[in-house]
Amino acid sequence: MKTKFAASVLSALLYAQGLLGFAALATVLLREHAQAEITASADLSSGPSVIVVR
Repeated sequence: MKTKFAASVLSALLYAQGLLGFAALATVLLREHAQAEITASADLSSGPSVIVVR
């Protein structure tokens, strides 16, 4: 009986660790994506702008 309890606790801990790892990976990827968007928008707005009116 103790081995079944220990196995279920270990299984729950491994599952929780997997969820935390997935959340950490998603956080890193979303942060890099947001940083790339900020850099791209800054590059677009930093160049000279010319408005031609006829």
